[in-house]
Amino acid sequence: MTDKLILSPKYKAFLKCNAPVEFLEGTTAAGKTTVGIFKFILKCAQSSKKIHILSGLDLGTIEKNMINKDLGILDDFGSLVEYNAKGKGQYSLPHLILHTSKGNKIIYVLGYDNKARWKKALGGQYGCLYIDEINIADMEYVREASMRCDYLLATLNPDDPNLPVYKEYINCSRPLKEWQEETPAEILNMLNEEPKPGWVHWFFSFEHNYSLTGKKIEQIKRNVPTGTKLYKNKILGLRGRATGLVFSNFERKRHIKTKEWARQFLTKDIKKEHFIVYTAGLDTAYSQKSPDTIAMIFGGITNKGKYFRLDEKVYNNADLQVPIAPSDTVKNFIDFLDRNRKEWGFARNVFIDNADQATITELNKYRRQNGCIYTFNNSWKETTIIDRINLQLGWLAKDCYFILEHCKHSIEEMELYSWQEDKDNMPEDGHDHTINADQYAWLPYKNKIGSDINNGAD
Repeated sequence: MTDKLILSPKYKAFLKCNAPVEFLEGTTAAGKTTVGIFKFILKCAQSSKKIHILSGLDLGTIEKNMINKDLGILDDFGSLVEYNAKGKGQYSLPHLILHTSKGNKIIYVLGYDNKARWKKALGGQYGCLYIDEINIADMEYVREASMRCDYLLATLNPDDPNLPVYKEYINCSRPLKEWQEETPAEILNMLNEEPKPGWVHWFFSFEHNYSLTGKKIEQIKRNVPTGTKLYKNKILGLRGRATGLVFSNFERKRHIKTKEWARQFLTKDIKKEHFIVYTAGLDTAYSQKSPDTIAMIFGGITNKGKYFRLDEKVYNNADLQVPIAPSDTVKNFIDFLDRNRKEWGFARNVFIDNADQATITELNKYRRQNGCIYTFNNSWKETTIIDRINLQLGWLAKDCYFILEHCKHSIEEMELYSWQEDKDNMPEDGHDHTINADQYAWLPYKNKIGSDINNGAD
């Protein structure tokens, strides 16, 4: 061995796990392939079957990334394994011979790019099947090969969630209970197909690869352009159908502030920068069958044209045993407004998604029957989505748009909201609930943001 394989507790748990199907999803450089092929060879040795399959994009990729590399198969197992790249004897296809106490095991090495070759190899039943980067594999190969094996191990970097491999295979798996919290919520929500018995989903990130130093991790991150699909998939470890992030110039160091920092603008000294307008927005969705979200945003604008997302409240009906109805949203929204009025200031006019007339009706009904200091307005949607985005990008560039650090959902969406791949000018319909609620809040006051205003609010 040229190096030592250092395992994190999660990888140790993976090696000990006995499951018929396992998917290893996560960031680049997380060690998925290195540890995955090690377990795969052990499973081949334990199997009662003689023939197994190791597969990847093409023969060269498999040799480079799995067989010949440091901590690859030949490095890990030394004289216990021999590789015949051009076949040998009765096995004309490229293969590995694994010498075990139970006799020799034959592991075919197949590129799923070569349909003629893998069709020639498939025919009987196999012990163990390894599919590297299953997200880019030929689906015909995945279907035919997976139904012939006793054990399937596949790796992947997150990709377009509309790919059929997710619906047919990966989303049928589930993380083990003890590791569920380490799976990003976005991916966890997508593991929503009918679960297959014993199928396990593993999520691995940089932190699970103990061979990486902090310096190396930062270098990897710097070498991938932010705001790209590559960054979203390989650095954040998140699935994404879009070509790039919408708010590509959003930076945590520049645009996320603390409550303490924002409170300086609560001053009554009008000679200093201070809040002149408070506003709020509400975006609603009541489905229990999808991760649709009810999002509330409270914002403030200073006389120097700075805008702050001061607070958020997010509900997901799919997560609740007793689903929220429009009448419940009325109480929740008023409670949210009252809390922020006491902490920050009074937002007399607030704005609700005009597509949700049921909630607006309930809010106005409450106002008539109980009296209420808030005026509930339909959201202003005359400004197109593209123009809204353009405004925000400009404000971010000029350092006059900020989010307080406790608004976790807002920050997450700003870092995920992406453009659709098949449309040049449309963002995806997702990761946008707090973004929409926020836009409803500031749209009526957009002319006050990004410029010095010393004459107060309208």
